[in-house]
Amino acid sequence: MSHVRRELLLFAVGGVLGLLVDAGIAQSLVSFAGWNIYTARIVSFLSAATVTWWWNRRHTFAHRQSGRSARAEWLHWMGLMAAGAVVNNGVYLVVLEVFPAMRPWPAVAVAAGSAVGATANFLFARTLLFRSRKTAA
Repeated sequence: MSHVRRELLLFAVGGVLGLLVDAGIAQSLVSFAGWNIYTARIVSFLSAATVTWWWNRRHTFAHRQSGRSARAEWLHWMGLMAAGAVVNNGVYLVVLEVFPAMRPWPAVAVAAGSAVGATANFLFARTLLFRSRKTAA
């Protein structure tokens, strides 16, 4: 299996983990804590982005390096994912505005946004953060 294919597969696994965290937190905050759909999304997205950074650092791009400390790498990840978040959250908002009946079920809108933002996030991560191969020490 090529490196890119392996990365895509592992990135998808990380994306599913992130989606579960994102949708689970958004749905829980709306359904059980009475949060509004927009505030819940901020918390759920930040949590999911942190989980996906950890997964991708440890698994997807384990053979690559960012040349940054873990904290700096996380901050750079969050910055890059913010660009993907614009797309992701845009789709989330469009789904909830165009289909108001979906408001009680924000997990569906989270899934739609995640699907659309995944390609941009992979390209950002691979080409702008984890762009160098690790060298043997």
